[in-house]
Amino acid sequence: MVNLTRIYTRTGDAGRTRLSDLSETAKTDPRVEAYGHVDEANSLLGVVVVQPDLPEPVREVLRHVQNELFDCGADLSNPLAADPPYEPLRVIQPYIDRLEGWCDEFGDPLPPLRSFILPGGSQTAALLHLARSVVRRAERAGWAAVDVYGTEPASDGGPGGVNPLALGYLNRLSDLLFILARAAGQAAGEVLWVPGKDREVTEPRARRQRSRITRPDQIGDGS
Repeated sequence: MVNLTRIYTRTGDAGRTRLSDLSETAKTDPRVEAYGHVDEANSLLGVVVVQPDLPEPVREVLRHVQNELFDCGADLSNPLAADPPYEPLRVIQPYIDRLEGWCDEFGDPLPPLRSFILPGGSQTAALLHLARSVVRRAERAGWAAVDVYGTEPASDGGPGGVNPLALGYLNRLSDLLFILARAAGQAAGEVLWVPGKDREVTEPRARRQRSRITRPDQIGDGS
């Protein structure tokens, strides 16, 4: 149970902090980096959910995701233990399954992509792309923590590892945010990346590929 009676404590003024298991570590610890990026992503989604043009079904999904991101941050801040005295809050597989369901629900109606998307379009779409990139950063930081601590419970007095399902959640969340950014950008029109846009293309296959990107009616046979 969380009970916040005073926000400032002065305990972190020396560059140290405590994890959820009350063990002390540096504020530069990769675990702290990872859940800090998760917190940043959550704050950014808070900006997204107040956008007036955000469809209500997407707003409901993101509100749910915001709560789960707090779960994810709590998980990352709590080293794995073999026999914890109480059941810790962890990201579990149904969290990831739910994200995959939303990916299918919102992604299936979208037109196929012929190239990568340049972030932009509407403000809401751009913010969702930004949130996606922050979540990717959180995932990378989480894997950096795995490089240090592994994914196994603590043993012989050593530090516990990181729950890989928390990182799987972040990976799938970045996919969902990409899809939602696409959905939000349909009305304004998506701007596709044209590789080497200012270069002259002479090779026939490359010309066909550019034509498919810059002229949607030129689909071709993919050869």
